[in-house]
Amino acid sequence: MKDNFSVQSGEYAKYRPLYPEALFAYIEQTVSQKQAAWDCGTGNGQVAHALSQFFQHIEATDISQAQIDNAVQAPNIHYSLQPAEKTNFPDQFFDAIVVAQAIHWFNFQQFYAEVKRVAKADAILFVVGYGMLTISEPIDRVIDHFYTSVIGEYWDKERRYVDEHYRTIPFPFTELPAPQFANTVHWTLNHLVGYLSTWSAVQHFIRQNGFNPVDQLHQELQQHWPEETICEVRFPLLLRVGKIHG
Repeated sequence: MKDNFSVQSGEYAKYRPLYPEALFAYIEQTVSQKQAAWDCGTGNGQVAHALSQFFQHIEATDISQAQIDNAVQAPNIHYSLQPAEKTNFPDQFFDAIVVAQAIHWFNFQQFYAEVKRVAKADAILFVVGYGMLTISEPIDRVIDHFYTSVIGEYWDKERRYVDEHYRTIPFPFTELPAPQFANTVHWTLNHLVGYLSTWSAVQHFIRQNGFNPVDQLHQELQQHWPEETICEVRFPLLLRVGKIHG
């Protein structure tokens, strides 16, 4: 598993979009027992914190200590530095396992073996993420050009799984029909620029070229988006749900 997010962990916690409350209401309704849940690849802990509202205990893991240091805290969340593919959790321990915007970085075969080991008999796996944002036609055109032509070669190969809305990842579980959710946020241009700067391809670009390409993009976007104006930003929510033990 790659660690692409330690360097900008503070910005990641500040600028990444939150998931809609309806998603967590769906998880709460779908899982029958709520003793323990695992938020794997927790990042800034936003999912762990939401799950902590209705699970007794949350284990939240990441391979980035910097991310964990910036994570949201709650009394029933325990954070630990562990890879997704090999943990110290007991067998048959979790009622639910959630992976949000992270599974494309994992070794699928090893992670799924670990999922099957630590999951209870009736546990559910939720694979969550969000795809490419949309705002308006002129703004989308500028961002799409940036995504494909400016930083396109700097994306890790795993990014394609997100572009394919997680439909092409291996999923060796009894799949449940997943509802569609709207993931809509309201941002200023500065917030959008902060979010774009957390993209892993942008960080790869900066390391190789010594400057942030988002600065030029910011200037281009100002032609379509007044600086202090708040715009609606829409993310397609990616969701696959499976019964781990069939």
